[in-house]
Amino acid sequence: MYEIIVVGAGHAGCEAAYASAKKGHKTLLLTSNLKNIADMPCNPHIGGSAKGIVVREIDALGGIMGKIADKTHLQIKILNGAKGPAVQSLRAQGDKIAYPKEMIKTLNSLENLEIKEGMVEDLIVKENKVYGVILENGEKIESKEVILTTGTYLKADILVGSTRTRKGPHGEKPSLHLSDKLKDYGFTIKRLKTGTPQRIDRKTIDFSKTKIEPGEDRYLTFSFDLEPQYNIDEQEPCYLTYTTEETHKIIRDNLNKSSMYGALDDIEGIGPRYCPSIEDKVVRFSDKERHQLFIEPESRYYDDMYLQGFSTSMPPEVQEQMVHSLPGLENAKILKYGYAIEYDAIYPTQLHASLETKIIENLFTAGQINGTSGYEEAACQGLMAGINAALKLEGKEPLILKRNEAYIGVLIDDLITKGIRDPYRLLTSRAEFRLLLRSDNADQRLRKHGYDVGLIDDEQINRLNKKISDIEKCTNYLKENKLKLTPEIIEIFNENKIVVPQTTISFEQLLRRPEITIEFIEKLIDIPFSDEIKEQVYINLKYEGYIAKAYKEAEKMLKLEEKQIPDDIDYDKVKNIASEARQKLKEVRPTTIAQAIRISGVNPADISILSVYLKKEYPNEN
Repeated sequence: MYEIIVVGAGHAGCEAAYASAKKGHKTLLLTSNLKNIADMPCNPHIGGSAKGIVVREIDALGGIMGKIADKTHLQIKILNGAKGPAVQSLRAQGDKIAYPKEMIKTLNSLENLEIKEGMVEDLIVKENKVYGVILENGEKIESKEVILTTGTYLKADILVGSTRTRKGPHGEKPSLHLSDKLKDYGFTIKRLKTGTPQRIDRKTIDFSKTKIEPGEDRYLTFSFDLEPQYNIDEQEPCYLTYTTEETHKIIRDNLNKSSMYGALDDIEGIGPRYCPSIEDKVVRFSDKERHQLFIEPESRYYDDMYLQGFSTSMPPEVQEQMVHSLPGLENAKILKYGYAIEYDAIYPTQLHASLETKIIENLFTAGQINGTSGYEEAACQGLMAGINAALKLEGKEPLILKRNEAYIGVLIDDLITKGIRDPYRLLTSRAEFRLLLRSDNADQRLRKHGYDVGLIDDEQINRLNKKISDIEKCTNYLKENKLKLTPEIIEIFNENKIVVPQTTISFEQLLRRPEITIEFIEKLIDIPFSDEIKEQVYINLKYEGYIAKAYKEAEKMLKLEEKQIPDDIDYDKVKNIASEARQKLKEVRPTTIAQAIRISGVNPADISILSVYLKKEYPNEN
């Protein structure tokens, strides 16, 4: 008898099992193949736009993705470094061999965690409660709670040209019956699709025809706890190339051979809008002369290079032509052809904000089974499902992150409120409070939550408290010290072509000027604080007005979050709301007015009618 069973050992499953076991609960992690724990069937990179912020949030809460990435990556860089802090994110090119090894080492160190190989094909369900799982060999394993993190393995089909083969990403046997069982239990199942490009033999690429993309020339980490684990000068480079007109012609001439464009007529799955196949790019963006592609290493231990941006379901002979039309890859040897994969997922409006399902009590789901794409989106859901499953066992309220607190909160709220059409990917544009949800302040936003749920220890929280104290001290230091206009100081202003202040001002006031950087301030005065602290002070002062405005907007939202909608409300009794709004409200069953506002198809007029109804029928609750 286990307390929690986690089904699937991808990025969601690893985080869920880690959180559960770390909190002291007897946990079983079940995987259909022990060799696929923390597997990266697509590009082994971690982070990226918005996603890198999520990895920092996972670390702030006490999860492990950031630490594993820091210990094993091939290179790391900061994206959008020339733009504002709201859109800056870390991205690391991971090692496909080292990352899973380090993850397994970490999981094996947990005394409350057992890892077992087995294919789950059904659940033990009694009176709409889950009590364990049933393996394909008929073995029953009991538990108090179950977390499903099955990735793309539910009825998975590999699609290449006109062929459809029922198997997982590496040719393994997929889960054949679990999604049908979920449907029998009352879940709405949706068919989705994603894909991957070719792997190329490094030795056959002419890198002289590409542009080198090195890692950052300064040390960076996802984790707030680790010192850099790498040498800047030993980072592996990536390379940039582009499609050509010949590439586009080959694709257009062979579109009917692509699984997605006619070679298979029974495609149900909808592919990711923000990570389209190269066929989609050529068709949808026909005005583009070329599309950029990144040639990226998969590991230090072998020579496979990943062709980022060239996902396809064309037959192998067409892929050969396509690859050989690219600059630098004229003589490239393809080690593995690209493919699409179609799989089952549950429609996520069937989830509570805790990621427990509304249909079966004590059953949680996380990752691609909820309709998301990406390792980072999966990992953060796994962490939250693991935390909330453990909290429920402990008789405590779930941890629900708000949209102004974390990208994780944005992701989960979008899933359970808006549902999905295609695999969901996090973007900075999805967050209305993105200036508050920065990469640099994830620990200040979330570490206290991690401490409260037991995944962050005293040493970590004390380090955060010192950081917050140092930010205040550094700010006061700049306020208390005044700029003295000596001839030497004036010369520094002139050398940097910056207008000399006409009155005596503090360095804090000077730093607020748009053209002034913290590096310039340091030419005028020594600032006895770390680079991390100086960066925080710089952002806080530079964007103070915008940040204050964002907090005011967040306060308005939080007031609406306080307006609860009772669980027992009968929307058929709310007169005069639009039929679409009624249907969507019955499907999602929002818990607050704020959540109701965010439902697609529910208009302001419907919200007004609903608010009046709540005041009349539930006067003591609103």
